[in-house]
Amino acid sequence: MSDPRTGEPAEQPTPADEATHVDDVVGRANEGLAEAEAASRDAVAPEELAAAHHDLSYIEAAGPEPEPETTVAAAPADTSADRTAVITPSEPVTERAEPAVVAAPAPAEPAPQPIFVQAPEAPRPRGNRGAAGAIGLLAALVFALLYLAASLGLGAAAGDVTAGNLAQQLTDAVTSWWFWVPVAVFFLGFWVLGAIINRGRWGQWVVLGLLVGAVSYGGHLLGQLFEAPFWTLTASQGSALVEDQLLAPLAIVAFILGREITIWFGAWVAARGARVTELNNEAQREYERTLEAGPQLHRL
Repeated sequence: MSDPRTGEPAEQPTPADEATHVDDVVGRANEGLAEAEAASRDAVAPEELAAAHHDLSYIEAAGPEPEPETTVAAAPADTSADRTAVITPSEPVTERAEPAVVAAPAPAEPAPQPIFVQAPEAPRPRGNRGAAGAIGLLAALVFALLYLAASLGLGAAAGDVTAGNLAQQLTDAVTSWWFWVPVAVFFLGFWVLGAIINRGRWGQWVVLGLLVGAVSYGGHLLGQLFEAPFWTLTASQGSALVEDQLLAPLAIVAFILGREITIWFGAWVAARGARVTELNNEAQREYERTLEAGPQLHRL
């Protein structure tokens, strides 16, 4: 077939020329790939680099395009395959990390058990007020008996009480206000004084017993007002009644009994108060010895 530009017959390429041309193109391609691989070895993934090495489709485009009428003998398949250099990227070397050797933990020591220290409590001082109230009941009973006997004796001296009406006089007395009011007032006075003195000495009962005597004297006057009764009396009648009883023999007896019974039963209360005081002192000494001995450990 002739060349359309010159009109001369075109020169047909031989298989040797095509092989030489293919070798040159392959060599240049391999050089370019080697340079690109050296420049971007770390940036390009191995899979992309391998695909770029194996993609030689541009080699076919570099050869001359044969005309339709010309039949070109194809080169042997094994010739181009033998002359094509395939560059495979090197596999990245991965260092195997050696497993860290972890030392076995030492056996944990058992946790110490909690230790509770029992702190000693200071002893609470005992009182004597309850005993004073109980002894005051006995003292009030003695006061009632002596007060009743004094009233009957004074009545007998005045001729109001005889052997025939003694039982009736006794019954009237124990069911009347004038008898029980002084007894109740004496008991309250004795108990209040015992609460004030508490564990005090007997001398305090001797001195302050005058107060209980005065209270008993007032109880006698109050009993006479209740016996009247005072709510039926006018102010002048009430004043006259109190004036008549101010120096009455039974009022004087109430004062004396109140003071004397307080002194003697107060001695009983004071003796018990001394024993309570000794018990309190012993408990305090025991507490101090416990503190000096140090804390006592008790494991639960």
